[in-house]
Amino acid sequence: MIGLIDYGVANLGSMRNMLRRMGVENDLVGTPEALLKVDKLILPGIGAYDYGVEQLADRGLIDALKRRVVEDRVPILGVCLGMQLLGLQSAEGVRQGLGLIDARCERFQPDSAARLRVPHMGWNHLESVPQSPILNGIDASARFYFVHSYHVVCSNPGDVLATVNYGIRFTAMIQRGHIYGAQFHPEKSHRFGMRILQNFAGL
Repeated sequence: MIGLIDYGVANLGSMRNMLRRMGVENDLVGTPEALLKVDKLILPGIGAYDYGVEQLADRGLIDALKRRVVEDRVPILGVCLGMQLLGLQSAEGVRQGLGLIDARCERFQPDSAARLRVPHMGWNHLESVPQSPILNGIDASARFYFVHSYHVVCSNPGDVLATVNYGIRFTAMIQRGHIYGAQFHPEKSHRFGMRILQNFAGL
């Protein structure tokens, strides 16, 4: 059973619809007690970093999440803002993240010469893709949908699973053991995103 963490900063409908289409059992979890009833977690999210942290804290989910992931070794997939919240902090705010990955978020700097806009929005192919269970079946033809103004910078290059070039080469996916993150939206990335979610569900 996959638990979709419901903390008020994500449209969970499209993610639930994708998982249902795949035949993957899932439920919304929004309390520490509910976290105990699932064996995998997806932390989605859109919007501002500090607001996301505050909403997790208001629901008593921060310590409960850390226990489930660190002590019980429950796999987690952070998506978009959810991936950013797996790290330590963000230039977007002052609140501390979950600290599951040694990483910080920085804002894209617009490149007027290259006509690159912020937010970064659109479809991109992943680069620098190593072997990982969550990327089984993903090749150079796969493309994913991004919408974000901040990008994750990992202190340990070994935590970077895949990158994308948008003026700079930025981190598109992270992995540390059973902790995963995707800056893109797999639930909006058609069959490629479906494969990512299938792989996660099958871990």
